[in-house]
Amino acid sequence: MTNLPNFSCVFRVYWEDTDAGGVVYYSNYLNFMERCRTDWLRQLGVNQNDLRRQQQLQFAVTNVTVKFLKPAVLDDEITVTAQLAHLRGATIEFRQAIWRNEQQLIDAHVRVACLDSVTLKPRGMPKDLFMEWRNAE
Repeated sequence: MTNLPNFSCVFRVYWEDTDAGGVVYYSNYLNFMERCRTDWLRQLGVNQNDLRRQQQLQFAVTNVTVKFLKPAVLDDEITVTAQLAHLRGATIEFRQAIWRNEQQLIDAHVRVACLDSVTLKPRGMPKDLFMEWRNAE
């Protein structure tokens, strides 16, 4: 999937994102990465509410591996990236990173499963959605 460009979002670190010392609390990096993946889907024209309502399909994170390289701090402007690494049936894998200017703060791998929104069991993505993403390769 290397032909698909990295998607990126820029966020400001607010007080609510940090611990008492003004350093981003570790779990909040996951929130930043989730927002980036959601905006990536929006850019591709995928509305998650429509998927859930019309096709009974939703996404759930099943695995996250994060390397914390450097901390982000209060008032930093960070860039969060998402790149589609693998796409198979009911699984989407992303490479994600968080940067402050040219300094990488986070290196992550995120696996997302496609689920039936009624049973919450794994379900393959609709072929039309799958083919659009495959064609973007």
